[in-house]
Amino acid sequence: MFDKILIANRGEIACRVIRTCKRLGIKTVAVYSEADADALHVREADEAVLIGPPPSAQSYLLIDKIVEACKATGAQAVHPGYGFLSEKEAFQKALAEAGIAFIGPDAHAIYAMGDKIESKKLAQAAGVSTVPGYLAAIPNADEAVKIARKIGYPVMIKASAGGGGKGMRIAWNDAEAHEGFGSATNEAKASFADDRVFIEKYVEEPRHIEIQLIADGHGNCVYLWERECSIQRRHQKVIEEAPSPFLDAKTRKAMGEQAVALAKAVKYKSAGTVEFIVDKNRKFYFLEMNTRLQVEHPVTELITGLDLVELMIRVAAGEKLPFQQKDVKLQGWAVEARLYAEDPFRNFLPSTGRLVKYREPEAGPDVRVDTGVFEGGEISMFYDPMIAKLCTHGSTRDEAIDRMRRALDEFYVRGVSHNVPFLAALMAHPRFRAGKLTTNFIAEEFKGGFTAEHLPPKDPAVLAAVAAVVDRIHAHRSGAPQSERVVMLNRTAMPVSVSGGGLEFAVDIDARRIEIETDWSPGEPLMRAKVDQHPVVVQIDPLGSGWRLTHEGGQADVLVLTPRQAELYALMPIKAAPDTSKFLLSPMPGLLASVAVSEGQEIKAGEALAVVEAMKMENVLRATRDGTVKTLHAKAGDSLRVDQKIIEFA
Repeated sequence: MFDKILIANRGEIACRVIRTCKRLGIKTVAVYSEADADALHVREADEAVLIGPPPSAQSYLLIDKIVEACKATGAQAVHPGYGFLSEKEAFQKALAEAGIAFIGPDAHAIYAMGDKIESKKLAQAAGVSTVPGYLAAIPNADEAVKIARKIGYPVMIKASAGGGGKGMRIAWNDAEAHEGFGSATNEAKASFADDRVFIEKYVEEPRHIEIQLIADGHGNCVYLWERECSIQRRHQKVIEEAPSPFLDAKTRKAMGEQAVALAKAVKYKSAGTVEFIVDKNRKFYFLEMNTRLQVEHPVTELITGLDLVELMIRVAAGEKLPFQQKDVKLQGWAVEARLYAEDPFRNFLPSTGRLVKYREPEAGPDVRVDTGVFEGGEISMFYDPMIAKLCTHGSTRDEAIDRMRRALDEFYVRGVSHNVPFLAALMAHPRFRAGKLTTNFIAEEFKGGFTAEHLPPKDPAVLAAVAAVVDRIHAHRSGAPQSERVVMLNRTAMPVSVSGGGLEFAVDIDARRIEIETDWSPGEPLMRAKVDQHPVVVQIDPLGSGWRLTHEGGQADVLVLTPRQAELYALMPIKAAPDTSKFLLSPMPGLLASVAVSEGQEIKAGEALAVVEAMKMENVLRATRDGTVKTLHAKAGDSLRVDQKIIEFA
């Protein structure tokens, strides 16, 4: 077994690897860029080595720097995590030449499976079902259109070296194929330094289901069941669960056996994942193989009781797998939600800044949080905006989902925008609860984007009652509690009568009595309560002379007033928001990559106006209506802040 391991990564996955190493008594070395000098993985490792400036191309992607750090610290092995160098053949070779073990597959398997074009050819040769397509690099956009026509629309344009949803576009016609080729190649070049793309048939009503593998260097390979990863946005997974609510035992076994056959064909060792697209008839097609640990590996760990990081380390150290296929048990159900620093109400645009407040749900055997951040830490513009992965486990799927809903209520994040409201909406969605999933779920169910209308309070009276109790607890401190109050819930008046004190309260509202039991104290961000004997968690933030309550992803601004105050409040005018309709504003901090129009130019609704690049993703800003460009307020190459003016219209 190794004495010291270097983690060639950052963020939550670096912290995740460190956690297992500590349990095994293995010393750890973190590497970090200047932007990550105070990062959590640096704090938690036994040693840390600075490897360069913030951009990953000048730090985390520099193979020589990683090898030097290993030699300087005496690290015997490297765990690459996911992303960065985890699937780079050259990295594995460089470590081998330096006599340092790579905790992952060998260079041959990385090469064979890392290239999506070559991997599909190998899969075909191994007898694995594959999607029809053109398995060669495409030279230009015109050729892409010709190939797409031949395959038949819709098609998927994909980066050969891609991953994480980058360098992927769906095209339904010639125009989209032409434009998609350009944006996919640009994104692929920026993310992977490899602009090759290929085209394959897009399977309609598809599910994304993947098989987790673990193999050793002694010819043993087993599959650890599947993960359902169909809830995606822009090809980026949002919710994962294990097992899949769709597969039957026969299909599960067939997919697992084909995944093992593919792994054995390349003499694979370590953890790996074979991804499949599954149609509505449970016919499955090979998509790709990820020769690394997956972001969503915790759900597999929760249903199997195995530690995949530990198994990877032991396999890299030359040990045999301690179990066979028949020994792998499926225990209950697990769900993972990815918390990102992004604004779901503004088309999920990235949000950077300081985590002013950060409180995780209470962890336990059925609630797990994997993170690389801490309160006061920074969400950097240079890297993936993930805040944490929240995982829950239950004996059934419904139980795991219900636990997730409660845990999301307990996740308190302030300082940056985040997607908890969206995750809460997904967990409550009837179609999700029914398991009727496809990779088009989000596009179909949230047409036109995500809004507060997707999160109406399930029971407004409960929030009004909570607000009344909050007010009464505050009033008890001043010694002047009043029974008759009016709760203004998002400016809707709800008269209430409040009684009780200490830990137990009663609120009469609309001829209904709501009983609330809580030990909440003013200043605490979470109120944990029993409302009519049901456990409820509400986030409470001061807001002027009232509060903002957050529950099940939704928000309500509340004031608790006397009846006379409520009468006067109703007469107060509502301040109008400033008119920004004549401007194209930057929806995020980022780089203005290009401006497609000039002053005086007439534009049509839907026309591309500019491209803003943030966190390695290109965001095309389009006209919402016809008009004329009056003034350009920014030029290509400018750094933009949120809501900065780019274009003014006449």
